[in-house]
Amino acid sequence: MKNKKNSIFYLIVILLVALFCFCGCNSNNANDGLTIVSIEKTQTDGLKDTYTITYSDGSEYSFEITNGKDGNDGENLNIEDIYEEYLKSNPNATYEVFLKDVFKINSTSNTLSINKALLSSAKIYTEFTQTYRVGPMSTTKETAVYLGSAVVYKVDVDYTYFITNYHVVYNSSATDENKIAKKIVCYLYGSEGVPSSTSTKDENGCTIYNYGEYAISCEYVGGSITADIAIVKAKTSEVKAINENVKAITFASEYCVGDTAIAIGNPEGEGISVTKGIVSVDNEYIYLAIDGTSRAYRSIRIDTSIYNGSSGGGLFNTDGNLIGITNAGDGEDQNVNYAIPLEIVKSAVQNIMYYGNNAKKITLGIEVISSNSKYVYNAEKDYGQIIETITISKVNSNSISENLGLKIDDVLLSFIVNDVEYSLNRSFNIGDILFNIRSGDKISFKISRLGQETTSSTYTVLNSDLTQVA
Repeated sequence: MKNKKNSIFYLIVILLVALFCFCGCNSNNANDGLTIVSIEKTQTDGLKDTYTITYSDGSEYSFEITNGKDGNDGENLNIEDIYEEYLKSNPNATYEVFLKDVFKINSTSNTLSINKALLSSAKIYTEFTQTYRVGPMSTTKETAVYLGSAVVYKVDVDYTYFITNYHVVYNSSATDENKIAKKIVCYLYGSEGVPSSTSTKDENGCTIYNYGEYAISCEYVGGSITADIAIVKAKTSEVKAINENVKAITFASEYCVGDTAIAIGNPEGEGISVTKGIVSVDNEYIYLAIDGTSRAYRSIRIDTSIYNGSSGGGLFNTDGNLIGITNAGDGEDQNVNYAIPLEIVKSAVQNIMYYGNNAKKITLGIEVISSNSKYVYNAEKDYGQIIETITISKVNSNSISENLGLKIDDVLLSFIVNDVEYSLNRSFNIGDILFNIRSGDKISFKISRLGQETTSSTYTVLNSDLTQVA
């Protein structure tokens, strides 16, 4: 138990230092003068230990930490353990509320949330074979190395999965099969390295690169150009050999204009670093030509600085939870950058993991128009959102929408999937939901027809309805 006691001691020191720093940064803090006197284990039954925090005004806060099955595995107790226990009785509490309630910290500092997110952050290097002209009539093949960023999506027993951009692992100029990187290497934060060329050549005469002791070899799992999302995986044993504390990201439940937007990535290949801004626009369309074909991408606009190499990195809120994946910038104005929104990241990743390689979606066979767009403020939530009226302008013959009984001029109110109702406040909500639909799912719509609310017929999705999307 000696290691565990030491962990508790260091936790006390860290928290006392954090309290001092945060309170020192805010002279108007309502808790000025209040300090943590002690954090002590006050009860144990072998499997659960109760710790009590005593404050300088005599008040107390208690929390429980569950040990391992032998009562000796709680050796890495940290503030995240306390937060997880706190959430059991306060499931909707933000990190900021937790700090204020438990540690009497009232500050706008994002230090703890950022450090939480760093456990889920990585940088990526990808290798492609490209053909270069070396004379008027001759060419040669050589290895090209590109850089990017990633976040940890899932840590399973066998494999750890990372989210990055599709354009990080794909290169339209490559001669490699499917133009997917022939080699993918990642580095965790705190254990970084950079590739260096060697004098050794592979069987095609291309340069072999050395990635150093911290390099983790990854394998491409799948992706989608239209979502600009890709999944790569590495052996969990190799990941944890570098850092046993690596942690999967937590998805945020929502985001809105004005939210803090913290980007963590590998700008210019200079190493994993952090920049901070806000969500400037919650929905905007930008055009990218990843494979030479220009496509519209729904995006979050942020004023957070990102650069070449930041692509694929996480965009986090003040709780350290993921709200997007950074993927594009203005190039001339560092106050105008973009990220793939939470809804697309989450649904596209789940789709790719489910089907493997390429994402699949159904086609409803309708066209819609939007009207009556307006901003609505929600006083209870302290933020607002833009809502619009979504009206059907066309229904294709022999389509799923025709089978649902939808008609021109119907107003779509909500999308119902397996009895779960999803409100349709913006037209793009429909496309986001389509990524989540699987064979066998039952779908329908709540609509307004001639001023009367009703529900469409129900349709059971067939496997043949699902088609591969780019």
